[in-house]
Amino acid sequence: MPDAVFHIRQLRKQRISNGAAFCLEVPELTIETGERLALVGASGSGKSTLLDILAMVLRIDCAEHFTFTPPDQPTHDLALLWRYSQQDAFTRLRRRYFGYVLQNGGLLGFLTVRDNIALPRRWCALPEDDAVARLAERLGLTRLLDAYPATLSVGERQRVAIARALAHAPPIVLADEPTASLDPLNADSVMELFLGLATEQGVTLIVASHDWPRMERYGLRRIVPELARRSSADGDQVTARFARIDS
Repeated sequence: MPDAVFHIRQLRKQRISNGAAFCLEVPELTIETGERLALVGASGSGKSTLLDILAMVLRIDCAEHFTFTPPDQPTHDLALLWRYSQQDAFTRLRRRYFGYVLQNGGLLGFLTVRDNIALPRRWCALPEDDAVARLAERLGLTRLLDAYPATLSVGERQRVAIARALAHAPPIVLADEPTASLDPLNADSVMELFLGLATEQGVTLIVASHDWPRMERYGLRRIVPELARRSSADGDQVTARFARIDS
């Protein structure tokens, strides 16, 4: 599958908290280069868990097949890398190929806006040119470049997080509820900026969101988990199967 960024078959991840178990299952999922996808569902349905698995920050329990193929690069067998705990390999792949917009922004409070945005470029040893300034201008952040995250509004912090995720021009961008904390007007504004920049850079975009109507307006394809709850003497278990894909 030369055009598949991710190809997953029979992947499983289980978590147990306070006696209750949550199990995420992915029977089959292929994500093509340049796709715009929305992982849609209520809170607790496994969206963030799947996003963290795709971002290679959450260890899987098992997978029959789990591969990642960056643009114009060889395929990486992620199931095999997890089996042998190749953390250095995951770090290199994340640093070079991924931008991640966390739900809470994930900004470093001791760095200015300018330095937060520039951080992934430094990790990738990219030149200190005007890329940060140009991105800040596009996202309306120029006057805030020397400010610190604690002085920003929620919407401003989210725009900084988006700028940081895009600063090193990664081919894959993941976003966890990027508009959840914003009012509808600001949410639309942020999504338009985000998707416009993502389209310009030609990225594969995967967004976790509970707001399907907004995602649909912007042309994202929907992936919805099927939830099942089972009670037993050993406690409750919720299983989320990301098996239904809407075009």
